Amino acid sequence: MERFPDIEIYLADADAEAITAWLQDALGDSELALKRTGKGLWRGRAITSSGAIGIMLVERAADRFASLWFDCDATPWPRDTDCAREAAATLACEARCSLGGWQPGDDPDRFWQVLPDGREGTIDWPDSGQ
Repeated sequence: MERFPDIEIYLADADAEAITAWLQDALGDSELALKRTGKGLWRGRAITSSGAIGIMLVERAADRFASLWFDCDATPWPRDTDCAREAAATLACEARCSLGGWQPGDDPDRFWQVLPDGREGTIDWPDSGQ
């Protein structure tokens, strides 16, 4: 399975404390803390057996969604969709991500949507009406 060089997902109505607790568990770093570094901007760093992972959370990056970005491939998730599935299930929120590695000519408004109940599929965003 292809491993993406970084991971970015979008989380509906994100709560930084809940995201931090999930990341501590998922990444196995109980010392991890997302710290506010600006208006609507949180940063953190997890130390795992695979290496250091820089993390950035941007509140209200798009519509009611926050962007959660991991700046390396040392996460437990090989692809954005894997991370989005776990986040949606654990945080009980809608998660969205890119369909895969973006290539020139790809539709920038096509995203993968994962709902907390496990339903998922392709959507047009921002035209999805959600």
